Amino acid sequence: MWRTLHVLKAQTGRKFSSLIVNSSVGLSDDLLSFANSARKIADLEFSPKAAEWDESEIFPREALQKTAKLGFGAIYCNEDYGGSGLTRMAASVIFESLATGCVSTTAYLTIHNMCAWILNEYGSETQKEKYLPELAIMNKFASYCLTEPNAGSDAASISTTAKKVRDTYILNGTKAFISGGGESDIYLVMARTGGLGSKGISCILVEKGTPGLSFGKKEKKIGWNSQPTRGVIFEDCIVPVANLVGNEGQGFSIAMNGLNGASCSLGGAQGALEEAVQHSKVRKQFGSPLSSFQDIQFKLSNMAVSLSSSRLMVRHAALMLDDKDPKASAYCAMAKIHSTDECFEVTNKALQIFGGYGYLKDYKVQRYFRDLRVHQILEGTNEVMRMIVSRELLKD
Repeated sequence: MWRTLHVLKAQTGRKFSSLIVNSSVGLSDDLLSFANSARKIADLEFSPKAAEWDESEIFPREALQKTAKLGFGAIYCNEDYGGSGLTRMAASVIFESLATGCVSTTAYLTIHNMCAWILNEYGSETQKEKYLPELAIMNKFASYCLTEPNAGSDAASISTTAKKVRDTYILNGTKAFISGGGESDIYLVMARTGGLGSKGISCILVEKGTPGLSFGKKEKKIGWNSQPTRGVIFEDCIVPVANLVGNEGQGFSIAMNGLNGASCSLGGAQGALEEAVQHSKVRKQFGSPLSSFQDIQFKLSNMAVSLSSSRLMVRHAALMLDDKDPKASAYCAMAKIHSTDECFEVTNKALQIFGGYGYLKDYKVQRYFRDLRVHQILEGTNEVMRMIVSRELLKD
C-alpha cells in the first residue's frame, strides 16, 4: 500500500479553475492524491487518444496497463494478492477523474475492478493466488457475464446452465452485451446450477480458450466504443468444480453486490461542463461571448447544480458501502438514478451550448454525450433502480 501511495502522491494532475465544480472539494489528502494522479492519466494518456479509440474501436490495452502501474487494476482488493487495499470511496474518486479523459475506457476498468473484487471477496484461496496478482497488474483482463438475450433487468430469470458432472461443471447458454467479450482473459459467469429463481444461480469462472467457449460478433454501438461488446457463448463448456466462486446458489447475491456505482457519469459530466464553460468564454455571437448571455449563464448554473448534487449522492453511497451499511443498496440505487440522469443532461446541455460544433466529432462533448447515455440502462436500468428504492420505502 505504501508504494502505491508514494507513486500516486508523486504525480499530480492539473487543478480545476472553478471552485464550485471542483471534484477535489471535501477530499482527504490521500484521496486528493489519487484523484490528481488519475486526472493526469486522463489528461495525458486517455484524452489525446480517446477520439481515435472511439472512431476506430480500439481496445487500449497499453493505456489500461499504465493505470495498473498506479494501482488501479485492483483498487479495492487485498494487498496480499497485489491489490491496492483502498476503499470504494477511493475507487469512485479515481474512476471519476479517469472518466474525464475517456468514459468508455474507464467504464471497462470499473468492470475489471468489479471482477477482481468478486474474486477477492468470494473466491477461494487458490483462486485468489492464481488470478488476482495478474488482474492487479492487468496482465490479464476480466469480464462479468450476467445479462442474457432474454434476461436483462430480470436478472434472476437467467437460463444459462452449469450442470455438475462429477468434478466438473458443463455450461450451456448465451450471455449478451458483455463488455470486453473476446478480449478479456477471465469471465465470471452467472449460471443456473439449481432450480428456478435467484437462489438457483451460481458464479463460475471460465478462462478464455476453454473448449466450448466462443464469442458472437462485435456489436456496433452508439458509444463505449473503446471496449468491445460481444455475446459470450457456452456450448458444452467444461470447467473444474474448483472454478465455482463462492458457494452454489450464491451467484445472484454476488451479482447484486458486485455492481458498481455511477462514478464514470460524474467524470463525463465534469469533462463536458469544463468544455462548455471554456467554449462559452471564447465563442462570440452578436458581438459578445456566449458567457455574457443570461440563458447560457443559467444553463451553466443548472449543470453545476446537477453535477455537484450527483457527486454528493455517489460519494455518500460509496461511504455507505465502505461502512457495510445495510441501507447501502437503496442509497446506491438512488445515487445511480440521480447521477446518471442528471449527468447525461449535463452533457446534453453542453452539446447545446456548442451548437452545431457540438454535433461534430472534432469536439469532445458529443463523445461524452454518447458514452453517458448507456449508464441509464446498464447495471440495472434506472426503472429497476426506482423499484428497489420504492420497495425500501414501502417496507413495513
